[in-house]
Amino acid sequence: MTPTGLSMNVSTNAKRTVLVSGASISGPALAYWLSRSGFAVTVVEKASALRDGGYPIDIRGTAIEVVRRMRILPQLQDAHIHSHRCTFLNADGSELAVLSPDAVVGNVGGQDLEVRRGDLGTILYATVHDDVEFLFNDSIDTLDQSGQGVDVAFHSGQQRTFDLVIGADGMHSHTRQALFGPEAQFHRYLGYCFAIFTMPNTFGLSHELMMWNTPGKAAALYAVGASNEVHAFLNFHQPAPPFDALRDPDAQRDLVATTFAGAGWEVPGLVNAMRDADDLFFDTAGQIRMPHWSSGRVALVGDAAYAPSFLTGQGSSLALVGAYMMADALATNRDHTAAFAAYERDVRGFVAMNQALVDNGAATLFPTTVRALEQRNTMLRGLATMPSATTRPAHSALTLPEFASTP
Repeated sequence: MTPTGLSMNVSTNAKRTVLVSGASISGPALAYWLSRSGFAVTVVEKASALRDGGYPIDIRGTAIEVVRRMRILPQLQDAHIHSHRCTFLNADGSELAVLSPDAVVGNVGGQDLEVRRGDLGTILYATVHDDVEFLFNDSIDTLDQSGQGVDVAFHSGQQRTFDLVIGADGMHSHTRQALFGPEAQFHRYLGYCFAIFTMPNTFGLSHELMMWNTPGKAAALYAVGASNEVHAFLNFHQPAPPFDALRDPDAQRDLVATTFAGAGWEVPGLVNAMRDADDLFFDTAGQIRMPHWSSGRVALVGDAAYAPSFLTGQGSSLALVGAYMMADALATNRDHTAAFAAYERDVRGFVAMNQALVDNGAATLFPTTVRALEQRNTMLRGLATMPSATTRPAHSALTLPEFASTP
């Protein structure tokens, strides 16, 4: 039986072998569809195990249909974070506006999902681990396409050959760098840096987001439940990307602390908690924009090829949709060159629309000037008295291929 959404044109010859680098979101999703298309799939992941918890991510629009076809929609609905409110604060910590989460992000008919990143990863892994080989605590060192396949040397020392290799290893993809060169030539910096970490929930928050802003700076606390921890978020405008800090955790902490020195509300406590956090994640807000997503027998999917940045809220959705579309193209086209061309042709417009959200107001919540902050605050007060029904057509701009076969 074949799963809904994948045409099964694979011949009865020996299974084609595919190595997928990365076990976050796009990697396991791609492995799911490829495995059900008759491929022998191996997933290599540099971490020693799946990552638990993690900050919340969104699944929207076309991606909802992907997870429905994967038959994991009910599990994700159970894991959905039911936030009750978003409270926006003035510089002095006083209340500016209290909104429903749907009014802020433009939820389409209440169908969009928000889950912890680790929950999505765990569900994806449970769906595929019986049919897919996973190699944890390992990574790709070198790729050689001079033969009939891709000769892969792993960091562990083992060497294997695969018909195809797919990089699903995130915005700072090692696969992309090995294949296409340094990230800088594909990275579009969007002018912000951010730090995310967990800290004790000493604020009595439950199922809610609280955000403080001054021009060019934002601090937020997000309680995804009634636990004793909250996700803390510090975001700030930085005209030039601090490349040195990206490789130095101490420099990251110093940069954040210096930027937020003298800030009001609970920010000093957040900065102190950041100093002690063992799960600090620091990065720039940026996008990956590439003229091509494949070269020979190696291709990229998800953030590795087209990271949209957290400002769009579409990273996970693009990863899920991209994985589905790549698997469908490979199942439909025996020739990998034709498959990768079809994948790019069918997905690139969808990617472009969602990446363009950063130019169409996606950064509205993080104004960088006094005037922009005043305009945003006026908008928020308006939403508080008349909730917006705004949706983002980009989220659902791609219609998945329809197939007659069902599981």
